Amino acid sequence: MRKFAICAGLALVACGGGEPAQDQAAAPEAAAPEAAAPATGATHDVNMVLEGTAYMFVPATLTIASGDRVVFHNVSGGPHNTQFWPDSIPAGAADALSAGMPDQMAPLAGPLLIAQDETYTVTFAGAPAGEYRFYCLPHLANKMVGVITVQ
Repeated sequence: MRKFAICAGLALVACGGGEPAQDQAAAPEAAAPEAAAPATGATHDVNMVLEGTAYMFVPATLTIASGDRVVFHNVSGGPHNTQFWPDSIPAGAADALSAGMPDQMAPLAGPLLIAQDETYTVTFAGAPAGEYRFYCLPHLANKMVGVITVQ
């Protein structure tokens, strides 16, 4: 069945051929994603590690200022990601946090960092003060959780 689907897809591409007719309007371009506000403050590092049998963020608690950025490093035991609980962030913070999280694999979920030493940066530009609780989805059962407090 898979071979049929591939062949049918190739046939459609081949038959569609060429450039669109002159009287057809070109398809509108997709809107560019809204750019995140640039970080204006300090950069903080959080390592994602496996020590013995314990998966953890180091440090697991961090206090930052609005406008700072946090760089998550896959040190060992990956794959890891950084994901925020929508109900465990300040009211009205989801939009600012989402804007500071490029390449999300789901809302408020950073991509999987598979390679050792790979990093992912979350920018807290415009983020309201409060606690932002986060976790590593692949290691949530191992209690790989943390909290960032924005002042």
